Amino acid sequence: MKEVVLWSPKEVADWLMENAVPEYCEPLEHFTGQNLINLTTEDFQKPPLSRVSSDSGQRLLCMIETLKLEHHIEAHKNGHANGHLSISTDVLMSENGFSSKTKLNGMPNGYRKEMIKIPMPEPERSQYPMEWGKTLLALLYALFCFIFTTVTISVVHERVPPKEAQPPLPDAFFDHFNRVQWAFSICEINVIYLFLNFGTLYLYRCITMYATTLPVPGMHFNCSPKLFGDWESHLRRIMKLIAGGGLSITGSHNMCGDYLYSGHTVILTLTYLFIKEYSPRRLWWYHWICWTLSIVGMVCILLAHDHYTVDVVVAYYITTRLFWWYHTMANQQVLKEASQANLLARVWWYRPFQYFEKNVQGIVPRSYHWPLPWPVLHLTRQAKYSRLMNDT
Repeated sequence: MKEVVLWSPKEVADWLMENAVPEYCEPLEHFTGQNLINLTTEDFQKPPLSRVSSDSGQRLLCMIETLKLEHHIEAHKNGHANGHLSISTDVLMSENGFSSKTKLNGMPNGYRKEMIKIPMPEPERSQYPMEWGKTLLALLYALFCFIFTTVTISVVHERVPPKEAQPPLPDAFFDHFNRVQWAFSICEINVIYLFLNFGTLYLYRCITMYATTLPVPGMHFNCSPKLFGDWESHLRRIMKLIAGGGLSITGSHNMCGDYLYSGHTVILTLTYLFIKEYSPRRLWWYHWICWTLSIVGMVCILLAHDHYTVDVVVAYYITTRLFWWYHTMANQQVLKEASQANLLARVWWYRPFQYFEKNVQGIVPRSYHWPLPWPVLHLTRQAKYSRLMNDT
């Protein structure tokens, strides 16, 4: 095997990927093998390494020490070199009153011939195990929340006051912009092909919709007739809404009352946040396109007068906070343990969070593989991971 000190930056990057620490690939992209073995704790206290390390580099430094031992590199001035024990003891001779130095074993370099056994650490399990059971459970949770939301919409529809008796509430955006009839369809087209785990946000939405039933935002709404307790018709209406994906452009959504807060804004915002977090940083132009589509979608919701401004603002606020809280907790190992100092452990979903994240031992890297069992052509270029920096 090639000595570490002779490694090129490409070989250093390959070693980082093989040892499940791809987050260091970008900060160390110009490091040779010699630079790698010379890293110290002080290097991890300064950018850029301080921005990607959650343990002050202790794990990587331990791996480098192991690498030095594997390649028999002299790491310390403690009498060990290339796997041999160095003996340079001065032996005092009393013959003729003179003292002289002799080398044990008669070797001029003072080394013994016997080898020192170097215990190697046991191979660690993957930082990011494939847990298909948890993935399926998360999918079922999202589907349950989506179905529960459709049931709530059907129930809330019965509580919406008639638009003739209760006119739309005043809205500052509506005062300055006339209704654009086709705008809401544009919003739905932007998100119709996307699927994300938005279960918790839709569960919150069920609560806010039912707790405060707002009147329709405009007189253009054609709400379907109320059923007044006919649960068989309720069930048919719910199944129709589920089959149509809850979208107006499919003709499945003709109920009123699902205003606070906007589900379309939730999906638009959450989609952009996931794309920005988990796609390579080199696709900055793609991030800007997604951000623009997300903003255009929100504006179209308001131009169509299909949601009050407060619906969109509240949806954006709750979505971004939940996303940032969850990822902050997932990326910091100390926040995965309940304690008096960890106030985030008091959220109601903390126990499920611990269950889903307990086997993830670091920040999820931006690297990808084919998730299905049948063989595919392997991509020759693997996406690099780069943690979101403070200056982005």
